[in-house]
Amino acid sequence: MAITGLSASSIDVQSVVSQLMQVERRPVDKLNNKSANYETQLSVLATLKSNIANFQDSVKALKDTGSFQSFNTTSSDQAALTSSAGSNANPGTYSVNVNSLAQSQQLVAAGQASSTSTIGGGTNTTLSFDLGTISGGSIATGTYSGASFTSNGNGVQTVVIDGTNNTLEGIRDAVNSAKIGVTASIINDGGSSPYRLAFSASASGVDNSISIGVSGDATLSSLLSHNPAGTQNLSETLTAQNANFTLNGVAITKSSNTVTDAIEGVTLNLSKITTEPVNLRVTKDTAAINEAANSFITEYNSLLSDLKSLSSYAGSGKSAGTLAGDPAVRQMIGELTSIISGTVSGGEFATLSSIGITTKIGVGLALDNTVFNNAIDNNLDDLANLFTSDEGFATKLDAWATTSINITLTTRSSNIDEAISNTSQFSNLNRVLASMSSQQNFISQAFNNNSN
Repeated sequence: MAITGLSASSIDVQSVVSQLMQVERRPVDKLNNKSANYETQLSVLATLKSNIANFQDSVKALKDTGSFQSFNTTSSDQAALTSSAGSNANPGTYSVNVNSLAQSQQLVAAGQASSTSTIGGGTNTTLSFDLGTISGGSIATGTYSGASFTSNGNGVQTVVIDGTNNTLEGIRDAVNSAKIGVTASIINDGGSSPYRLAFSASASGVDNSISIGVSGDATLSSLLSHNPAGTQNLSETLTAQNANFTLNGVAITKSSNTVTDAIEGVTLNLSKITTEPVNLRVTKDTAAINEAANSFITEYNSLLSDLKSLSSYAGSGKSAGTLAGDPAVRQMIGELTSIISGTVSGGEFATLSSIGITTKIGVGLALDNTVFNNAIDNNLDDLANLFTSDEGFATKLDAWATTSINITLTTRSSNIDEAISNTSQFSNLNRVLASMSSQQNFISQAFNNNSN
């Protein structure tokens, strides 16, 4: 039976083929959307890793015992006394009187007309430097009479002068290069023979006075030989001196103005003689601890909010999160909140709420500064235990963050990468569509030709 009434001209070829193409394209569009969704999830997971890393940094600040062993020092006269405190310091108040400051001995040689002219005949000459204490006798115009010199026992240091460096500049450079505990310089006093070689002990204190023996060239010997108990060819312009001060009425003598062992854990820097006591206070650095606690709370609240938002389902006018229902994220939330609500043994404080860190619905964690500061002032050791012990909150949260970044999220990202790889057929389907598009043009042309 023949079918009549149908011709090529009565068929909307373009529409038919277009509808066929739409049907064929549906799997491709589905794969395309799925691939784009996977890529979005990977981007979100990368951001989440970064957020957890920021949270971990705040946790480590609390895990560091130094956060709970930080001290401040204050001086009533900064011009006379400054100080700093280490983690082994203890709170206290001290009265300091500075009677004298430590200083290094300084010696100066007779003037020379030039700093670059040779001195002596260039014979190999050994300069022997010894440091020690000058005792007894008296000093006038830079020269001692009736004094004795006792070496401090650190050994004699030598410098060789020869025809290559027997000038003031050469001697200066040779001494400084040798690093023997004595520094040399050249002073221009403006006189007729203005250039004078000067020596200074690198360390202050009475046991670092200088004695110089010269063996070799006689001219160099007459210029530089110096024995406080004998021949003195150099003149003393500054006498070696110790720092003398009282600490809470106790007399103390030190060879340096930087004193590290007068108060445990505290370094004193003496800089001026005082006429009245300087009050020094060592106190706990509560600001540093508060800053660490507040940073931890801020980062925790931000992270928890992100985790919940990303994993939330749609409802009540809200769209679903990018990782809605993701088991890895839900697991992390459960582990995180479980740690926060847990307990720690080994001290007076067992929970975060016991030190004023409480959970607020819809907010996360909140800090009661009064309770927290009371714990700092009255039981700092147990407060530190709550965070820094092997089972402390900071220790557990640090481990959680490491696992979440390196295992949980890394595994989840790998799974998504694999899923993306499985959509590689998308490119093949694109090629099929391109071929079908060519066929569409061919069919349309064939029908059009037949209708004509």
